[in-house]
Amino acid sequence: MSLYSAMAATALRGMARKELRGAFLGVRNMASEVEVPKYQYETLKVTTEDNHVLHVEINRPEKRNAMNKSFWSEMVLCFRAISDDPDCRVVVISGAGKMFTSGIDLMDMGSDFMQPRDTDTARTAWEVRRKLSAYQESFSVIEKCPKPVIAAVHGGCIGGGVDLISACDIRYCTQDAWFQVKEVDIGMAADVGTLQRLPRIIGSMSLVNELAFTARKMMADEAESSGLVSRVFPDKSALLLAAFGLASEIASKSPVAVQGTKVNLVYSQSHSVQESLDYMACWNMSMLQTDDVLKSAQAVLEKKSVKDVNFSKL
Repeated sequence: MSLYSAMAATALRGMARKELRGAFLGVRNMASEVEVPKYQYETLKVTTEDNHVLHVEINRPEKRNAMNKSFWSEMVLCFRAISDDPDCRVVVISGAGKMFTSGIDLMDMGSDFMQPRDTDTARTAWEVRRKLSAYQESFSVIEKCPKPVIAAVHGGCIGGGVDLISACDIRYCTQDAWFQVKEVDIGMAADVGTLQRLPRIIGSMSLVNELAFTARKMMADEAESSGLVSRVFPDKSALLLAAFGLASEIASKSPVAVQGTKVNLVYSQSHSVQESLDYMACWNMSMLQTDDVLKSAQAVLEKKSVKDVNFSKL
């Protein structure tokens, strides 16, 4: 075979794989994704996947998934409902359209801060503080949710998008994804989670400072090497397949074990090792009495997969 023929064959195989992957995802979506009646929102589309997995999609593609007033309140409503939903064990969050999110919707949100209702500075400040605290809860609610949340990022993830994914437990992205702590370019400091959570995720304070002070773009390869994301995929189809595959894997395990693990990991981020060990001991003194331990041990003894164990809802 000539070099030209070999290159052509390789290209055709790559195209075929891409088409098959897209077709498979389309079939999978039609077969398994169903909108959940109790999760009806203006800016979020919530569908159910197989194996106790929910897909939360930021759904303003015509506005590049910009975060308007409805989005901030709906995130709280959505994730509080997910926290209490015994059918859900894992969440995948993504963005509809060409990008994950362009960040805050300045046209819609500007009036909240640019047009104070009171002429008294102190009272205006208290009102702004109340609003900021409410917006912070829109992403803190992800961290508080005991169900693991996987962020699947494609295209741009700007401003508030970085705040959002910083509160998630696992982050995947596409090769064309990029991340930008944009706030300094609009005359403000990031105030809903990036400056507090990103240093724990990346681990390099120098890099965090650089990103936050300059608002430069971080591309997918740098995001992976710095630890912001754990895996990078060639396109959105491959990204979602991997994210849903990971979600299904996690959802197949004991919800008592998985949710207890998340709660204690989050607790340990703001407490000393000894405090976290004490909390873990108090946690497991009751959680170890679950039937899930016996079911899992029996599966191991019988050389069965944990996926074959039927764990009760939590």
